[in-house]
Amino acid sequence: MRTLLTSCVVGVVVAVLSIGPAAAGGDDHDRARAALERGEVLPLRTILDKVEREYPGKVVDVELEREQGRWIYEIRLLRSGGALVRLDVDARDGTVLGIRAKGDNGGKP
Repeated sequence: MRTLLTSCVVGVVVAVLSIGPAAAGGDDHDRARAALERGEVLPLRTILDKVEREYPGKVVDVELEREQGRWIYEIRLLRSGGALVRLDVDARDGTVLGIRAKGDNGGKP
């Protein structure tokens, strides 16, 4: 069930970043698509490949946000043992900027 949920969530994000702006709908999707086309962000698959190697777990949610002039992928993972972890990843180069476990006060990697 979790694998199916993960696949659906990742599929939706990948679809939004790979389809045309009119089909995606909304300014946020248009901005994300334009950033990808301009080379300001790496494709989500590239980011997920790196994250999955370095932080084992199931991806349950992905968001692409613009924060302080920088694109950030916010990736939520379900780790073995049930811990929910949020990674903030620089969308330009894949650097993990922060990691926070549920209930954590925002430790850095």
